[in-house]
Amino acid sequence: QVQLVESGGGLVQAGGSLRLSCAASGRTFSLDTMGWFRQAPGKDREFVSRINWSGSNTLYADFVKGRFTISRDNAKNTVYLQMNSLKPEDTAVYYCVADYGVPLGVSKSEYSYWGQGTQVTVSS
Repeated sequence: QVQLVESGGGLVQAGGSLRLSCAASGRTFSLDTMGWFRQAPGKDREFVSRINWSGSNTLYADFVKGRFTISRDNAKNTVYLQMNSLKPEDTAVYYCVADYGVPLGVSKSEYSYWGQGTQVTVSS
């Protein structure tokens, strides 16, 4: 089993930045893909970004391209999401995800492990 714990959420003004972190523990060996989804109130959970083990393969949702950057530190079993130029529509609970499969896409069903989520609120 794998446990994922997110941190770094909070309240920020539009145009500001936040960095989310997600630490994995448990059976992390060969945990190839890690990433992020988000869910805004009243909306479906949606894909944000994911990264492979080496960091050579990343994928972003169109609505975050150029603003968010995903990275990982395998020595710490941690994935990060640097979020810049935040907009009120980025307000959501952000969930860390992980799986052993590669390559993974944008479907929730592809990811076996989920964190509890961290709230990001962007004020206008």
